[in-house]
Amino acid sequence: MSTQTIVIGGGQAGLSVGYHLARRGLPFLILDAHERIGDAWRARWDSLRLFTPARYDGLPGWAYPARGDAFITKNQMADYLEAYAKRFDLPVRPGVRVDGLSRQGDRFVVTAGDRRFEADQVVVAMANYQVPRVPPFARELDSRIVQLHSRDYRNPSQLQPGGVLVVGVGNSGADIALEVARTHPTWLSGKESGHIPFRIEGLVARHLLVRMVRFVGHRVLTMGTPLGRKLRPTLLRRAAPLIRVKPEDLTAAGITRVPRVVGVSDGRPLLADDAVLDVANVIWCTGFEPGFSWIHLPVFGSDGEPLHERGVAVNEPGLYFVGLRYLYALTSDTVNGVGRDAERIARVIQSRTRTARVA
Repeated sequence: MSTQTIVIGGGQAGLSVGYHLARRGLPFLILDAHERIGDAWRARWDSLRLFTPARYDGLPGWAYPARGDAFITKNQMADYLEAYAKRFDLPVRPGVRVDGLSRQGDRFVVTAGDRRFEADQVVVAMANYQVPRVPPFARELDSRIVQLHSRDYRNPSQLQPGGVLVVGVGNSGADIALEVARTHPTWLSGKESGHIPFRIEGLVARHLLVRMVRFVGHRVLTMGTPLGRKLRPTLLRRAAPLIRVKPEDLTAAGITRVPRVVGVSDGRPLLADDAVLDVANVIWCTGFEPGFSWIHLPVFGSDGEPLHERGVAVNEPGLYFVGLRYLYALTSDTVNGVGRDAERIARVIQSRTRTARVA
C-alpha cells in the first residue's frame, strides 16, 4: 500500500498529527499496534489518574468533555482518544505493529510482519518509553518471587501473599507502592528526585498553581528560550519529581524506605547498604528504553536517541518525530503539550509536499 504520509502510533501524538494533516487536506494513514485506539492507556495500572485537570487533557480541536477541574482516569482518557479518532474520521489502522522502517530510493518502506507500506514521508509518533528497563540481575532472583514491571502491573491481585519491594521512586513507583501497601508489607527502594510542594487536587492548585506550572513547562522551558535550552540536558537526565504523592504520604502508609537495589544475594534483593530483603514480590518501576531498534536509518545519536530539530530528523528528509521527551518543550511528551509539536510537523509536511509538487 502506498500513501503520502504514514504516521506510526495511534496515541495522543499520532492522533494530533492526524488532526492537523486532515485540516490541511493531506492524505495519510495512521498505523497503531493495539487492537483498539486508546489501549496504551487501558493497559496501565487500574487506579491511574492523570496529573492535570481535564481542561488540559484535550487534543487539538476538541476539549476534553468533562468539568475543567476534574482529574480523569486512564480509561476515560483511552475512551476519549477513541472518540477523538471517530469524531474527526481519522484513518487509523489498528493491530498493525510496525517492525521495520527503511528507505528505498526516495520513498520510505514501513513493514509490519508480511505487510508493507510505502510513503513519501513518515512521522514516528511515539514516546521514548517503549521497552521496559529491568536490571540484568533481576533474572537471578529466586523463581518463587513474583516479578512485574510497572508496564505489566494492574492491581494488587497479581501479587502473592508476603512482602512487596517496589524498585524506583518515580511517579509510577510512588503510586503503586501506596496502592500495594494497603494489602501487603511494602518496601520502596531508591530516592525521589523531588516533589511538587503542593496538593495538585486542592482548590487553589486546580485553578491556579497547576496553571502556573503548566505555563512554565509549556512556554518557558522550551527550545525557544535561553533558560529552556540551558536546562534541557539536565531535565532529560533527571527523573520527573513526584507530582501527586508526597514523601510524607509514603511514610503515613507504613511504607519502609530503603536504599537502591544493587544486586542479588541468595536469590533475594541486595541493597546498597548490604541489607538483603526477604520479599515475595518485586515490582520494577525502573523506566523504559526508547525502543526504536526497528528504525533502520542513520538518525540516532550515541545515546540511542533520535537526532532531530524540533521533531524534524537530521539528515533524513521526510522523517519526523512527535511525542518525544522535551522535543521542543518540557510538555512535549504530555497530552496537553503534544498538539503544538504535531501542528508544526504538519506544517513542515505541507510545505515539503508543495515543494515536491512544484519540482
